[in-house]
Amino acid sequence: MSAEERRESVIRAAITEFSRAGYNGTSTDAIAKRVGVSQPYLFRLFPNKQAIFLAASSRCLEDTRRVFSAAAEGLEGEEALGAMAAAYQRLIADDPEKLLMQMQTYVAVAAAEAADDHAFGEQVRADWMELWETVHLHLGADVNETTTFLAYGMLVNVLVSMGFPAEHRIWSGFYLSARPVQD
Repeated sequence: MSAEERRESVIRAAITEFSRAGYNGTSTDAIAKRVGVSQPYLFRLFPNKQAIFLAASSRCLEDTRRVFSAAAEGLEGEEALGAMAAAYQRLIADDPEKLLMQMQTYVAVAAAEAADDHAFGEQVRADWMELWETVHLHLGADVNETTTFLAYGMLVNVLVSMGFPAEHRIWSGFYLSARPVQD
């Protein structure tokens, strides 16, 4: 395996590990073991744990951005909104680690900010702004539509993370494409 392929393996393993235990609860040893490499080799690919976490977080947001773009391609307005919402629902249903990694990212940045480490969140904020811009453009550069769509998305993240089942009444106020996928 090339170093780039190994790096990709580390990012995928990091998403799995960090999504389960968070930044502070995940050891680089656990990531190295999941990939099948030594810790020293891991640190040849990434300078430190923070760099691994930020690469995993970036990948997660990048994947979400790509899902939105692919879903909304050639669509406008409500059609684009519905397509992006449905695509996101499929993403978090098919790969729940993506949702959990997002939630862990927000917690890690908040903890860093509380500890006066403002640099930790810079990359996350930049990645999130790329996601925002993608949604914004697909929704016709309408700030209110973008804000509403992303606000619903964050509420979906919280409710799914807390385990509200798809048939729970809490989802009744959501537009259909924003409701969780029912089995």
